[in-house]
Amino acid sequence: MKIKLIYPKWPKLDRQTEFNLPPHGPVCFAATIPGDVEVVFTDEHVEPIDFDDPADLVAISCMLTCQIKRGWEVADQFRARGIPVIFGGIGTMLHAEETMAHADSVFLGETEGRFAGVIEDLRRGRLQKLYDYQWNFPDITLVGPARREILNREKYNYRGLQMVDLIHASRGCRFNCFPCCTPYLGGREFRPRPIDDVVAEIATINNNRLFFVDNSMSQNDQWEKDLFRALIPLKKKWVSHPIKDTDEILDLAAEAGCWYVYQAIFDTSDHIRRRVKRLQERGIGVEGTIILGTDDQDEDYIKRLVDFLLEINLDLAEFTILTPFPQTPIRETLAQEGRILSNDWYRYTGADVVYQPAKMSPEKLQEMFYYAWDTFYGDCSQNLKMAKLFMKVIEKERADNTYRHHNLRRGRWSGGREQVGGE
Repeated sequence: MKIKLIYPKWPKLDRQTEFNLPPHGPVCFAATIPGDVEVVFTDEHVEPIDFDDPADLVAISCMLTCQIKRGWEVADQFRARGIPVIFGGIGTMLHAEETMAHADSVFLGETEGRFAGVIEDLRRGRLQKLYDYQWNFPDITLVGPARREILNREKYNYRGLQMVDLIHASRGCRFNCFPCCTPYLGGREFRPRPIDDVVAEIATINNNRLFFVDNSMSQNDQWEKDLFRALIPLKKKWVSHPIKDTDEILDLAAEAGCWYVYQAIFDTSDHIRRRVKRLQERGIGVEGTIILGTDDQDEDYIKRLVDFLLEINLDLAEFTILTPFPQTPIRETLAQEGRILSNDWYRYTGADVVYQPAKMSPEKLQEMFYYAWDTFYGDCSQNLKMAKLFMKVIEKERADNTYRHHNLRRGRWSGGREQVGGE
């Protein structure tokens, strides 16, 4: 039996440097497919889909709202050829009802310990229209190493630099942030993987640079400290979402190889200033994630916020427009107030105004989005700021003798000098 696993493309964030990371959802899903099933993977961001390639099942993995409509288009083409299609992934969970019209089957929830049953149903000709395991989470110990061997590794680099490999050490999130759909997708319970399992998986990854895609690393202090201590001997360099702001945890993170973190910046307070400074003092870069268009923001506020980011020497900034994604508290509020202007999912990228802001027009907010990007990167382009962060990680790697240059033409790692960045 052969499964063709497809990750549809989506429109990238306007103004952001374009690069492609190896996707995480598909390789985690592939690990739950029985070993006697052939899996052929296509990431449409880096290679075209071969619609004439024969398969017994097409599995479409969708992560984002702005990706789902392309997923439907792909599914429709394969189904017209008589090939059954199943959808899964967190984007599918947000759009399950709509997706049913484009699929022979929809899988909701996490697939560990469950997808073998789907394969058996397919073999017996009784594929179900819906497999609903949402909020019925499998035992976290069933999460095994992702099947990264299905990736075309040569496609995931930026100007000759090997990009990060994605990994997760936990699922779920105990926080309930207003613009986020994570509680709907992964539940409000923090579900950490056994640390030994995480370390064992990392040891199999032939890449020194990692991205922990956990919703937040700062959900349990003892677990966070234990994880960082376990990472120290591996000498990996990694990126993550926020870590706990205590001296002990920050010091451990730096020793464990933390390269930079994504930090939500929601105001111009001394708290944010201090938090960024404390990370940078330990050699940890900070990429601010900044949502524009909340109800307390007007044009002057956004200008002051950008000035603040420049003042505190933020390493990178990613500006997005508040977007009322399905199954989020903010969507419910805006819908009740009649402020949602568009349900065209292609526009739900975080770069397009799809609702009525409280203190400015949609056109003004769109203008301020471009203002924020252009002003923050006015003196130093995003490409160059990214290059500086990569130079920092190369310095860290050279300091502990883990630096390896990937020769893309020969397809192997070797010692040597790496060409980075540039305008």
